[in-house]
Amino acid sequence: MQALSEVHRPITVMEERDFFDERQEKKPATLNCPHCQQSAEYEVTWIVRTKKRQLSGRTDERDRARFAKFRSYMVRKDDVMACKNLRCRKRFEISGQSTVLTE
Repeated sequence: MQALSEVHRPITVMEERDFFDERQEKKPATLNCPHCQQSAEYEVTWIVRTKKRQLSGRTDERDRARFAKFRSYMVRKDDVMACKNLRCRKRFEISGQSTVLTE
């Protein structure tokens, strides 16, 4: 008879972060302040998640199928910016695309 631990092994599901390498990157963006309508160049912080080249050895069929579907992508970290106009200096939300798919 097999031991109980051999029959009922806990199933370990890999987290999404196990499939990606993650780093922060700053990219320039031209944004308009909604209060003073002045346009300026801002450094927007993005989290870049690059798909790993290969999986570790502790994967099963389900994890390999998930890995095949994943693509590298970027997520915007900054949601609010402060206006660069010295007279305004108000904070405003960044609108538009918050996630970008990359290859």
